[in-house]
Amino acid sequence: MQLPEKGCLLRIHIGEKNRHKGRPLYSWIVGKAREAGLAGATVIRGMMGYGASSRIKTSSILCISEDLPIIIELVDTQEQLEQFLELIEPMIDEGLTTMEKVNIRFYRSGR
Repeated sequence: MQLPEKGCLLRIHIGEKNRHKGRPLYSWIVGKAREAGLAGATVIRGMMGYGASSRIKTSSILCISEDLPIIIELVDTQEQLEQFLELIEPMIDEGLTTMEKVNIRFYRSGR
């Protein structure tokens, strides 16, 4: 797959406990991204954070949360990401989604 130099980054912030049909929402989103043929996806588990509820979630030993922040980053063209967001947005009950333009330097699968 070839990507243009001008691409987009879709970043989805959700909680670890968020589910879709009993499956972790982040896992479902990455599976759908692969099905849609998006260039790439990465899931990052946060150590601490809060969102619209203002409830702090942390991995601290003193106050461990079972609902740590999850960030899903997806890279592709703006058009592809807009279409993908239309597909998944109804399944995201809580969270934050951002999209920003990025300069793609290279996209390689190996040498």
